[in-house]
Amino acid sequence: MSEQDGEAASKDTREVIMEATFRALRERGYGDLRMRHIGEEMDLTRQVIHYHFDGKDDLMASFLEYIAEQYEGSVEVADDMDPRAELDARIDQCLFGPEFDEFTHWDRMKVYHELFAHAQNDDRHRDILDEHYEQIKGSIVAVIERGIDEGAFRDVDADRFGQLVTDAIHVGRERRISLGHEEAPEEAREAIDEFILDSLSVDE
Repeated sequence: MSEQDGEAASKDTREVIMEATFRALRERGYGDLRMRHIGEEMDLTRQVIHYHFDGKDDLMASFLEYIAEQYEGSVEVADDMDPRAELDARIDQCLFGPEFDEFTHWDRMKVYHELFAHAQNDDRHRDILDEHYEQIKGSIVAVIERGIDEGAFRDVDADRFGQLVTDAIHVGRERRISLGHEEAPEEAREAIDEFILDSLSVDE
């Protein structure tokens, strides 16, 4: 096996473990999850998990990184897309998610937000989630700054605008997941348009 083949096999094994972790978390929740439960969700032996990860905490940290990667790498933005259209695309991605072959965006967000709640007790998990938050916010801030430079947006504090949008996204998702408010993401999207993005217009 070549080094390249070995890397591909390692990536495939990681994805198998990550998806098995997702299924186990979705069924049992974080508090009741054990490594054996993940092993039961995949065709590989449980020893493979222990070979790649140093226990549950290490696996959960890698799982959070895996979820973050799925969202960061799947926003489709054309080179000639105008700033407002790109903001719409990025916000829709965070609120409504990409399509997945197995389980939905909301299945994945339910697991993500459960781990988000536990992050206060785990420094490594908190650091990963904080970095993901900053990446989401940073991508929105960058588009706002580009819009200002191109004259499409009025001159505003892009960092504060980006933080407000990112926080509104998180609250909309959490309301749907934790409180069962099915309409929350759509309401958050409408509020972001009306009270935040529309105020960026140079005509305001």
